[in-house]
Amino acid sequence: MNPAIPLCLMSGGLLVSLLVAWWAPRLWLGSLLLGTATGLTAALVILLGNGTAPADLAWTFTTGWSLGGENLSFHADPLSAWFLALLCVIGGLGGLYGASYWTAAAHPFSSRIGRLCWSGMVACIAWVLACDNGLHFLIAWEAFTLFAYFLISLDRQRAAVRHAGWLYLGASHVAALALFAYFTLLATHTGGWALGPQLRTHAELAPLFWLALFGFGLKAGMFPLHIWLPSAHANAPSHVSALMSGVSIKLGIYGLLRFSGWLPVPDSAPLLIIGLGLASAVLGVAFALGQHDLKRLLAYHSVENIGIILLGVGFALLARAQHQEAWGLLGLAGALLHVWNHGLFKALLFLGAGSVLHATGTREMSRLGGLWRRMPITTVLFALGAAAIIGLPPLNGFVSEWLLYLGLFDATLGHSPVSWVGIPSILFLAITGALALACFAKVCGVVFLGAPRSPAAEHAHESPRPMLTSMLLLGLACAAIGLAPALCWPLLARVLGTWNPAWTPALAQQAAPVPLLSLGWVHVGLCLFALAAAWGLWRFIHRQGLPRRAPTWDCGYAAPTPRMQYTAGSFAGILTEWFAFILRPTVHSQPPLVVLPSHALHRSHTPETVLDHVVLPVAEGVMRVSTWTRRLQHGHLHSYIFYLVVGLAFFAALMLTAPSPAAGPTLP
Repeated sequence: MNPAIPLCLMSGGLLVSLLVAWWAPRLWLGSLLLGTATGLTAALVILLGNGTAPADLAWTFTTGWSLGGENLSFHADPLSAWFLALLCVIGGLGGLYGASYWTAAAHPFSSRIGRLCWSGMVACIAWVLACDNGLHFLIAWEAFTLFAYFLISLDRQRAAVRHAGWLYLGASHVAALALFAYFTLLATHTGGWALGPQLRTHAELAPLFWLALFGFGLKAGMFPLHIWLPSAHANAPSHVSALMSGVSIKLGIYGLLRFSGWLPVPDSAPLLIIGLGLASAVLGVAFALGQHDLKRLLAYHSVENIGIILLGVGFALLARAQHQEAWGLLGLAGALLHVWNHGLFKALLFLGAGSVLHATGTREMSRLGGLWRRMPITTVLFALGAAAIIGLPPLNGFVSEWLLYLGLFDATLGHSPVSWVGIPSILFLAITGALALACFAKVCGVVFLGAPRSPAAEHAHESPRPMLTSMLLLGLACAAIGLAPALCWPLLARVLGTWNPAWTPALAQQAAPVPLLSLGWVHVGLCLFALAAAWGLWRFIHRQGLPRRAPTWDCGYAAPTPRMQYTAGSFAGILTEWFAFILRPTVHSQPPLVVLPSHALHRSHTPETVLDHVVLPVAEGVMRVSTWTRRLQHGHLHSYIFYLVVGLAFFAALMLTAPSPAAGPTLP
């Protein structure tokens, strides 16, 4: 099947959704779902193509139109199709969720902007993935950034939302400046804006990778360039947070993979990427532990998982440089699969948080509790997403992290200098998983278990059916990848061969790694065993009769209240103390002073350390210098003449003190 047909249908569906978004919500949703469904079909056609060589799997379409003086054309290969499929899944399900979450009845004006910008953002991200021209890549990149800004700022009546939007826009433009310099220098050296595998011959362009790492790393939200991410994801509507965390930040990963596959990288780049990945993973989950806002906590876990993906990318670059395809394939396969897995379970978790916010009106975990009785479906689906992000079998998060572990172990067992990198990477990755387990034990315990801590939690209700449907489909996708991981390997193999064609012969010799085949059967066996055990327990209880209910021992608390429960801060207090040197928490405490106190207070807050203690002080210093230099412009002509004389004297002094050039040969 030619992918041109579904790609044309995708373009038509997204175009119709853009045109009708303002006045026809149902038609908008139908055309959006049609466009994303056909886009997913096109991505699968490319990934399952009949060819074996990377050039045979690529699809190129050239139009007769010109944009910016460059002919408009599109290029799709398995690497771009891998990200396009994820975009279509989350873009379609997020749009279905948003139609009930951000309704026209509750938000008559902003819902129209939301529908328009949602379609525009999906279309522009697809354009970024299909660009084969540097100038058009920059145009599409800036367009999707603007649409994302308006989506983040939908609830712009709140000051926190406006601040988050401006912070995102400012950080995105800094990234765009780095990318503009990158593509401009690339075009200067190659003589044009065209992108493609032909760039692999330009070994002199390796230093440009540092610009790409900064620009794409800032968009991906890797530590310490993540300063915009927590506030943007926390203050955006929940379906927007799902799209940004599941897809938008992955464009940074796509950019790194795309241009590290087309262009050489410096020798020190793999080790730096591994270091940034480890820092993002460990510190991302450490910051998440200190959060009391449910969506801000999930945002920091995006930083963590971006770190896990970067770890796989760094080891793949290291393996390619050392011609070690065995563990390089496993490392990059784990990273690519984690791109998809994180997109699925993080979108599920953000939609689950949106369901909680929709029912209670608050994101503050210390005001929630006991929601499992009032929102059982949301509770089950959120718990499934939590188990997936922790990396528990038999869900998808375990599969991708397991592949990454296999690659790290293979690299370590080679008894080469890489072992000095692989061993600490394994240890830090294990620490990250343990901290993530503690973090989501806190979330599920505080938000869904126990007793309600506020009237908002007492009067919670289950979400509408379209919202639950989107969450259910994402949960089923998480379970499907975990139960049948071998089905993903043919798609992964095409992407791996596209990134590094030298790996294609090795990929063609195996249908799927043996560990993936065995893992699928183990997961199926675990599920059957769990179902059999649950059925046996139910039968046993049914035969014995229901247990008699009686009050438990109350330890002297004859009338316990919800205030006696663990809060989000107290649950993770010890763990956050371990990272106090980087978290820099602020504590407000009024301890009890008498035996029977009437008032006491203990409250902690974990700021964004990099933003509050590094970026903002530097920005304040720059503004002070700027304010002082403005005093030099006061409109007095004699002062300007004095400035000119001082400047000329300074340059004259430089010329007099500069060493004279060596004398050249004397002309006859």
